[in-house]
Amino acid sequence: MEEIHWADVIAEDLLKKSKKHRIATGITPSGHIHLGNLREMLTADAVRRAVIDKGGEAELIYIADTFDPLRKRYPFLPEEYEKYVGMPLSEIPDPEGCHKNYADHFLEPFLESLEILGIPVKVEKADEMYKEGRYEEAIRTALKRRDDIARIIEEVTGRKLEEDWYPFMPLCEECGRINSAKVTGFDDKWIYYRCSCGHEGKASYRGGGKLTWRVDWAARWKILGITCEPFGKDHAAAGGSYDTGKRLAREIFGIEPPYPIPYEWINLKGVGAMSSSKGIVIPVREFLDVLPPEIVRYIIIRVKPKKHIDFDPANLLELVDEFEEGIKKKDRAVELSLVGDVEYSDIPFRHLVVVGQIAKWDLSKVFEILERTGYKIDEKARRDVERRIKYAKNWLEKFAPKRLKFEIAESVDPSTFSEDEKRFLRTFAERLSDDMKPEDIHNLVYQVANELGLKPAKGFQAIYKAILGKNYGPRAGYFIKMLGIEWVKNRFMQISCE
Repeated sequence: MEEIHWADVIAEDLLKKSKKHRIATGITPSGHIHLGNLREMLTADAVRRAVIDKGGEAELIYIADTFDPLRKRYPFLPEEYEKYVGMPLSEIPDPEGCHKNYADHFLEPFLESLEILGIPVKVEKADEMYKEGRYEEAIRTALKRRDDIARIIEEVTGRKLEEDWYPFMPLCEECGRINSAKVTGFDDKWIYYRCSCGHEGKASYRGGGKLTWRVDWAARWKILGITCEPFGKDHAAAGGSYDTGKRLAREIFGIEPPYPIPYEWINLKGVGAMSSSKGIVIPVREFLDVLPPEIVRYIIIRVKPKKHIDFDPANLLELVDEFEEGIKKKDRAVELSLVGDVEYSDIPFRHLVVVGQIAKWDLSKVFEILERTGYKIDEKARRDVERRIKYAKNWLEKFAPKRLKFEIAESVDPSTFSEDEKRFLRTFAERLSDDMKPEDIHNLVYQVANELGLKPAKGFQAIYKAILGKNYGPRAGYFIKMLGIEWVKNRFMQISCE
């Protein structure tokens, strides 16, 4: 019996509680939002789709933590940004001057990516929520129940809070920092504070600061009516943010905490977990120029959230093969990955990578080669190839390993071939015929090599050397068929007869 997909398991659990769900995701736009961050969004969207497929209602809420402080000057920022450390991202200028603030600079490309990936989200910006007063009631509650909140945090985390701790971070009107002032008191109208810059002032309940992280998280569950949320494994650790949030939700804000979906990190092969602050990133928007959106979705959706993903952008062909096979089998992970009304033909992506290079990415030549190798080019195949050939070219140029890249040699020097190699090429060319299928051509290499007392590997090397000027290349049978039998025969006979 086939295992139920993880998203369907979660959807069934959610639907036992209610038919309607709001699934939250939250990412701080402090740097390039990368493929690692995308795991949260795609986990949430897979669950959203599964809930809807089972007759429920679900929507995604994306909370952009735009009111969080800039924690340090990241490697990609100019030196002058040192002065903005501690200020809210929404109040810092865009480093490239193309958006209204720092947060939007990194947020906008990510939102574009979500659209391409078919992820519909309602965007909530934290700075706007605070400034609009949507947190006002939660702030008042948190300040009045400071002692209860402190007790819960201490019990869950095992760490002692300072005597003068408050669950609120005032925004200093003098230095503009949101992480350097301490609350000294409050009344119905104002929150009073003293900042490390020396300023003493009063902050409004509307945009004059923000709740500390653990309290903010529980408060937003109530404000937005969140019923489910994926989050990184660091928040799921014993005594972590979610353990605290559960108790704050129930004991302070009077709600049930959302259904938790902890997820593991995505590791970039040879580098480690993706991190904007460390510069270990592949920005999502950049990656969507390289692979079709359904493949990007599949990278994440095929794996259970609690399993980490080792990601190697140079080694994706097997994963794409698996996806294409999954289309035929109606695999659930593939179903949850498809975007819009995309239709796949029977032409594999790895085939397009080879054909494109032979045709020098000329579409008319691509179709000519595909027909020559036995593919029927109808309207469906034409649309599919026109869409995916762009990705094949971009992936090859940006990430593919050197062994997959080739260029047909204009000419080769016959004097660089041994007599055995020439004999093999001549005999092989004499046996080649137009009616041969790629498998027949591939098998012919073994037949001719065995007859001549050569190792088959030597035969393959002679073929690639004659065509590409190097000892390796694409699978020989398809490669020769793509190039055209007559062209190959002429090239081989020219080399072997000199």
